[in-house]
Amino acid sequence: MDYERYRRPPVNRWTPAMIRRAAIAGALVLVGLVGLFTSYYTVAPEEEAVVLRFGRYSKTTSPGLHFKLPFGVDRAIKVPVTEVRKEEFGFRTVEAGVRSSFSRSDSEAIMLTGDLNIAEVEWVVQYQIKDAKDFVFHVLDQEQTIRDLSESVMRTIVGDYTVTEVLTRKRDEIAVKARDDLQRRLDEYRMGVRIVTLKLQNANPPVSVRDSFNDVNAAQQERNQLVNEAEREYNKVIELAEGQAKRQISQAEGYAVERTNEAKGDVARFNELLDIYKRSSEVTRRRLYLETLEEVLPKVQRVMVVDSDGVLQHLPLAGGAR
Repeated sequence: MDYERYRRPPVNRWTPAMIRRAAIAGALVLVGLVGLFTSYYTVAPEEEAVVLRFGRYSKTTSPGLHFKLPFGVDRAIKVPVTEVRKEEFGFRTVEAGVRSSFSRSDSEAIMLTGDLNIAEVEWVVQYQIKDAKDFVFHVLDQEQTIRDLSESVMRTIVGDYTVTEVLTRKRDEIAVKARDDLQRRLDEYRMGVRIVTLKLQNANPPVSVRDSFNDVNAAQQERNQLVNEAEREYNKVIELAEGQAKRQISQAEGYAVERTNEAKGDVARFNELLDIYKRSSEVTRRRLYLETLEEVLPKVQRVMVVDSDGVLQHLPLAGGAR
């Protein structure tokens, strides 16, 4: 028996109208999902978001959940404002404690000093973004701009110092000046960047002349040491001579005061004695005579007496005359 003759043809449940309605519904659902997922954004605690509307600046938002116009009308650019970024000049750090031999870093480090010598200067710049809007809008390539400005500032400042100052005692001063000048230049560009620190890592003469420079530096240090020793001895002798001079002057002044006071005392005693002598001359004369004998006779060891016949007699006075 042929059953194929009695089988019903398959029924098509999806008519063209139904397909159109389903496509429209699916498109609407898809549009709704896209609109939902593009209508909000989240800003991390270390970030700020610069919101653009049709490509123009609209606002800057703080960390948290925010809503915006969907379908790309509003676009949020997240900027890490608390992150401390670092740029290295004259060297590159591959990993902690390991530097790379990068040819570009060698050219960055070589600089001409004020006394027409050459020094290799390595430094590090650390910075933060202080204004997200300025950082996004005013400079196209922010990192390269910072590198170019930093290198320009450092070369200018190093050119104002001698090679000895760059390599030794003026390094901190150079770093401070470079930081201030770089910050001023960045503010002129309105980059919205704040320099956290600028530090000189190393400053050395070129490798080809490093040994000769070290010899010269050692000779200069030896010379300075000898000069310091000579100045120390000079100061020691001068201080000793000045001390002796002041002591002698003080002694002379004290002796002068002492003699002056003694003279004044003698004058006062003489005037007093003169008044007494005027009132009783005979008694005063005898008293002075006796007082003089009392002062002189204890010092006499021998007494020689000549009598009326011209005979010289020797009177030993043991222990002095009484």
